[in-house]
Order: sequence, then C-alpha cells, then structure tokens
Amino acid sequence: MLRLPEAHRDLFKKPFGTLYGNIGELLPRLRGRAVYAVGDVVTHNLLDAGVVPEIAIIDGYTMRLPCTRLPLLLTGRRLVARNPAGTITDELVGAIADVVRDPPGVIFVDGEEDLAVIPLVLAAPPGAAILYGQPGEGVVLRIVDEPAKQEAASMLNCFVRE
Repeated sequence: MLRLPEAHRDLFKKPFGTLYGNIGELLPRLRGRAVYAVGDVVTHNLLDAGVVPEIAIIDGYTMRLPCTRLPLLLTGRRLVARNPAGTITDELVGAIADVVRDPPGVIFVDGEEDLAVIPLVLAAPPGAAILYGQPGEGVVLRIVDEPAKQEAASMLNCFVRE
C-alpha cells in the first residue's frame, strides 16, 4: 500500500486537470470519449446530465459525510476494493486495472476514493476523460494523454510504500 504523508497533502489540493464550475460546462468536451468518474456526486451529476460513465469509482460519501445521492443506476460489473483514507492500495490499483481492461464497471471503495484518480490516469487509455470533484469549487476534468500520465507518475513519488 502507498501512503501519502501528511507533509505532502497540500500538494494534492490543487486541481489535477481543468476546473469547471459544474458538469454542464464540460459536457461538450466529453463527446466521443470514454468517460470515467471518481466520486459519488460527480457520478450522480453525470447521470443526471444523461452521461453514463464507463467506469465509476465511489465510496458512498461526499466530504466525509454519507452521500444521499448514491448513484445506483450504473451498469456493468461491481467490484469492491479496500482503500483507507490517504492511501492507494494494491487492491484498488488492481480493481482499476481490471475494470479499465473490461468496462463498464463500478468500483465501490471500502474507505476513501479521493486519490483513485492517480492510478486511474495511469491505467486509462489515451483520450479518456476522467472527472472528479474539487470540494467547494466544482468538477475537474483531466483528459488522459502522455503529460497526464507523467504527472500522475510524478505524484506517486510523494507516497511511501508500507
């Protein structure tokens, strides 16, 4: 398991992509792309906008409170992965690799899914659109390309293996 030390947590508060005020602003950027969502609210908002993500990674919480808008209408396989807060477990990385290889699917995280965007960018094919919530600010869109993969790999250097 990889753990993000407290000293590096602030580095992960800035958006890892382009920040939009709401889902509606970025919908045109999703056309013709595989769409992957990280987070319950983002997934719910995509479904409300008529976009069904090929992959959703959810944990049943939003901002550490139970999510009352749990997206239950998703299709595909359902996997469960343990991932404590502030970590990226091998179990989560394996579940992401599995569902990227054979979409669609939902990964329900037992723990916290906040850092799942990093291994998701590394596993996703070029051109995929990854969305996740930026608390109190909106939604972040990251289109997967080589610079995105390099930045995600660089982010992993801040973690320690336990």
